[in-house]
Amino acid sequence: MAEFKLDGRMKVKTLKENYKKNFGGTLRVYKSVTCKGAMADEDATLASLRAEGKKGGELVVGGNLKVGNFEKKIAELYGIGVQVATKDDSKLADNDLTLVAAGK
Repeated sequence: MAEFKLDGRMKVKTLKENYKKNFGGTLRVYKSVTCKGAMADEDATLASLRAEGKKGGELVVGGNLKVGNFEKKIAELYGIGVQVATKDDSKLADNDLTLVAAGK
C-alpha cells in the first residue's frame, strides 16, 4: 500500500512530489486554509506556513485515506489548505474517493 510521512520540515515541493509519486494525483497547496488566494511557495516548509495556534507535527498518509479527510487533517495540523486534483490537474477530486482512486 502506498503511503508517505510528512512533517513540518518538509518543503511544499517535496510534499507535492511525494504525493504524486505515491498516489498519482496532483496536490495544490495554498497559504490559507480556505484555499483562496495565493498558492504556497514551493520552497517553503510546512512549519513556516503553519497558522498561528496550529501544532503541526507528523502525519502518515495512506492511500486508503479519503480525499476530504486528508484535506481536513492538513488543515487541522498546519492551518493551510490543500486540494487534491486529478492526475492531469484539470479538476478537483471528489472528497469521497480514496487518495489512490483520485490519482487514477
